[in-house]
Amino acid sequence: MIDIQTLKNSFLTGLRVERNLSEHTVRAYETDLNDLISWLERERIGYTEISQRKIRAYLSDLERARYSRKTINRRLSAIKSFYAWLDENKLIDSNLLDTVSGPKLSKRLPVTLVSEDVGRLLSVSDTSTPAGLRNQAIIELIYACGARISEIAGLTVSDVDFARMQVTVMGKGSKQRSIPLHKLALRTLHEYLALARPELAKASKIATSAFFLSTRGTAMSADRMRKMFKGVLAAAGLDENFSPHDLRHSFATDLLEHGADLRSVQEMLGHSSLSTTQIYTHLSVGHLKNAHNQAHPRSAYKK
Repeated sequence: MIDIQTLKNSFLTGLRVERNLSEHTVRAYETDLNDLISWLERERIGYTEISQRKIRAYLSDLERARYSRKTINRRLSAIKSFYAWLDENKLIDSNLLDTVSGPKLSKRLPVTLVSEDVGRLLSVSDTSTPAGLRNQAIIELIYACGARISEIAGLTVSDVDFARMQVTVMGKGSKQRSIPLHKLALRTLHEYLALARPELAKASKIATSAFFLSTRGTAMSADRMRKMFKGVLAAAGLDENFSPHDLRHSFATDLLEHGADLRSVQEMLGHSSLSTTQIYTHLSVGHLKNAHNQAHPRSAYKK
């Protein structure tokens, strides 16, 4: 019988090669599966002996260890994916984990920045320096198109089409999507390309097609962008718990608030399901109230 570590490594390779998942996502799968493997070894349970009852005991142990419900559900998702792969490759007799569900999550609304805070965020970078102009361009771009920070980090110079006023990003599941850009964002990106990027590129002898460069002249990673964002938050006097993803939430909420339709926002965000996008309607009720007041036949009557 093949040992579970070898099977895990083969599964992770499949995630990288066949599903083309990011290294960050693959590492998360590996962490979750390593925890299960450690638990199985402690309990002296073979991976072929797993059952619904035993996996629920594992989940209960996680709850007692005070793991969050979100983490527990992520672990369960990784385990179910792994066992589905084992079943598909006929490495186990049957997969009994399909119907196992994790703890219910409380629905939390996305965190957003109000317009005044976004304005402050976009006004503090020193655009007279290459790094400052780059930082301004990154933040301007996230708010202009609502892309994920990993998608911004993965951009190449050819991904920004100035003529068509759009940017093409590689989203989850290697799905490409093109998102319109407004003139202000395009102007900032053009200034970065013309003035800042060539200066940053001088720090490395190896040429790269990455759109955003670090001070070392190499592609700027998503982690480095997150750290930069924290610094800009501090300079703006804003809560440093905000993240680039909250700016993505702000993009979606502001679009809906100003009349964009849900389907268009879904497409721009790269959501596979409309229900994922619908959560933003809870944050942008202003335009709904206006639409109701204008359209409802009884709205003209006053008490």
